[in-house]
Amino acid sequence: MRYISTRGQSPAHGFCDILLGGLAPDGGLYLPESYPQITRAELDAWRGLSYADLAFEILSKFITDIPAEDLKAICQKTYTPQVYCYTREGSNAQDITPITWLNQNRLGLQELSNGPTLAFKDMAMQLLGNLFEYVLTQRGESINILGATSGDTGSAAEYAMRGKAGVTVFMLSPDGKMSAFQRAQMYSLQDENIYNLAVRGMFDDAQDIVKAVSNDAAFKAKYRIGAVNSINWGRVAAQIVYYFQGYFLATQHNDQQVAFCVPSGNFGNICAGHIARQMGLPIAKLILATNENNVLDEFFSTGVYRPRGTAETHVTSSPSMDISKASNFERFIFDLVGRDAAKVRELWAKVDAGGAFDLNGTPYWADIAKYGFASGSSTHADRLNTIREVWAQYQLLIDTHTADGVKVAQEQIKLLPEGIAMVVLETAQPAKFAETIQEAIGQLPQPPKGLEHLETLPQRVEVIDPDVNVVKAFIQQHVAV
Repeated sequence: MRYISTRGQSPAHGFCDILLGGLAPDGGLYLPESYPQITRAELDAWRGLSYADLAFEILSKFITDIPAEDLKAICQKTYTPQVYCYTREGSNAQDITPITWLNQNRLGLQELSNGPTLAFKDMAMQLLGNLFEYVLTQRGESINILGATSGDTGSAAEYAMRGKAGVTVFMLSPDGKMSAFQRAQMYSLQDENIYNLAVRGMFDDAQDIVKAVSNDAAFKAKYRIGAVNSINWGRVAAQIVYYFQGYFLATQHNDQQVAFCVPSGNFGNICAGHIARQMGLPIAKLILATNENNVLDEFFSTGVYRPRGTAETHVTSSPSMDISKASNFERFIFDLVGRDAAKVRELWAKVDAGGAFDLNGTPYWADIAKYGFASGSSTHADRLNTIREVWAQYQLLIDTHTADGVKVAQEQIKLLPEGIAMVVLETAQPAKFAETIQEAIGQLPQPPKGLEHLETLPQRVEVIDPDVNVVKAFIQQHVAV
């Protein structure tokens, strides 16, 4: 399997090369030359597999430059009930991502937040940490990871990479914009290979710095800069697996279809669902849920993609989606425009210059329905109401981002044919957003055992201006060339 850039001006590479590289040299994102097609016989054979075995079967379609026995061992090491141990009471921990049904097998929540940082990012990041260590050991190399987080990616990356041989992490986050629990998860880590930099600004400012450093080819090469944000294809590939698992858990046989509702800010989570659907997984609908930062909902409603600046980006109670420039969206547009890299370059020249593009009225927009997308958005009031209603009706606490998903799913489920289940991808555990949970139901959520005093631990973080040169200087200071 070879990987090409969405902008068409970089050579094709194998998986291990793009795993370590992040962005393509031409500024684009890597995708497979073509998506592997899953046969009915494979679907039938995969039903009932353990999560680790299912991950191996799917990932081996995308990773052909790691020996099969080594890849299988990495999957077996990653996807265990011991790593994903924070399941809800009554859930089957062996499923790794079990489904909790709310409405008679019609509306369910797929638990993706049972890993060490209580967020869905652990599903891919734990694999990425093991893949990084394997490839770096094989090559006798080291890497310096530069990432940006709006809340959950940072802690998931740091917990996956802490203590890994040959790996140093520099993580940017928006100063004061994450929940207290999210900040404590990251900033309390004292590992010598972990550095936290809080940027005075929004997530998009941090993400822009990461992209600027990645686009400086000389600096990137000299300081061996890699990426763990969802611009890294390895993240997206790992996320494809839980769509297959969710499908199998939500159905009795492979003639059925399922709809997935996905809270999404950077388009990485739902991009994996798009690829699973392109591979042949029977997904009836992919429903994207946003918060007040509704850039993606606006696109699927109107055909206009209009990223917004820091001043127009809302600070919300679902902060991991406080994103107004969805970096993974380029992967979907590449497919939508018929994999025409020149067209992608034309569109992103507008985006990179601070503008927008409009596909409404084009042949591309005429084809949008075949990709199965729908969308909706949620507000703070909606969030509180949804958390309150789910708690009252089912005695189940959900986090703020999952509440955005449930709100939109409840609207969209009415449009589905009978017999098609709606699965909402749970994004995090409620303890990460205690203030809003208390506002909704009048009581604080209980953190999982062992994490009760996380916010009282000493924290280690450096606050910086949103300046790429400041970040470069920090990396130079802390990395041996």
